[in-house]
Amino acid sequence: MSGKIDPKRALRLRRKARVRKKIAGTPQRPRVSVFRSLRHIHAQAIDDQQGVSLASASTVDKELRGKVAGCRKVEAARAVGELLAARLQAKQVAQVVFDRGGFRYGGRVAALAQGVREAGITV
Repeated sequence: MSGKIDPKRALRLRRKARVRKKIAGTPQRPRVSVFRSLRHIHAQAIDDQQGVSLASASTVDKELRGKVAGCRKVEAARAVGELLAARLQAKQVAQVVFDRGGFRYGGRVAALAQGVREAGITV
């Protein structure tokens, strides 16, 4: 196996860097970073000023693993968004800035953002 980077991944990383130039998370309004693989979706709320993750949620979390088993990936992404929002509300966070991570805003990425919104967090 050579040390080359997959061209699709390289393009996504370029888009991700372009988006990250413009947005940053604060303690009052953290950045919600999304990573989507073929099977799972992960999201974490990050305070970029201190460089710490405030909360995270994923389809591989123990709380969601049984709940999302057998359901569609878009529905699982929405459940991840709702769980992340619940964890943020426990830390008194009411607003976030959304970082799609170079992925298209549609499908599972949009469903995750919608789940965060429906749970009461302003995106």
